[in-house]
Amino acid sequence: MPDDAQNISAAVTPRHAYILDRLRAQPMVEVTTLAEELGVTAVTIRSDLDALDRKQLLRRIRGGAMAVRPARFEPPADLPGQELDEEKARIGAMAARMVRSGETIILDAGSTAMALALALPDDIHDVLIVTSSLDIAVALHGHAGIVVLVTGGKLKKTGRNSAARSLISPFGTLLLEQINADCAFLCCTGIDAHRGFTNASLEEVEIKRAMLRASRRVVVLGDSGKIGHVAGARIADTAEVSTLVSDSGARPADVSALEATGLQVLLA
Repeated sequence: MPDDAQNISAAVTPRHAYILDRLRAQPMVEVTTLAEELGVTAVTIRSDLDALDRKQLLRRIRGGAMAVRPARFEPPADLPGQELDEEKARIGAMAARMVRSGETIILDAGSTAMALALALPDDIHDVLIVTSSLDIAVALHGHAGIVVLVTGGKLKKTGRNSAARSLISPFGTLLLEQINADCAFLCCTGIDAHRGFTNASLEEVEIKRAMLRASRRVVVLGDSGKIGHVAGARIADTAEVSTLVSDSGARPADVSALEATGLQVLLA
């Protein structure tokens, strides 16, 4: 196999250029689709994606690749402070690359969902964000390509992060019952291959379940420290979620157990 220096110095081939053009138009490509379009084998496409990943021109994921897009959106200077550790920032950045222009997106309340919001690039447009987080609504208010809808409900006053401002029932699910979203990005407290995705707060789970029902696709954002933990209230089984975005600290055995349930696991 050629070494990294040779790969970096090699010119981009016409096939590589085609792949990169596709990723400029959409956030993710699949190996099988590219192989069919380019008339080559899946093995060849995987080799192409690996080479482009080493040059940091895309990010490899299972079954394909994601676009690498700069996060140029500047949030308001007076945004309430939220401490985002490195893992959550990486998870948020990877998840942000799944958002396409023209989509309706649901964003849960939580620090990792905030990381996603802050990582959305400046050049996306015609995106509707529905969120139960007042902090995320404020953060995205100045983004020219995003319209924000807030779910409504009662302002939550307790929880692990008392500075975060989120909305819960009563009346927290009424708007969500009228929404047909392309994707919901949910946060959680626990992730387990057998017990699914769980949360410590019963009142928050009601909102999360309504978000799940309102979306065609569900992505859970959770750092590796939550894998193997089971909290008191169930959000969803693994079969109800298409993708988990976690970080590279996840143990391979835990990742394999989750993937064995049919869940796609992406590690930032």
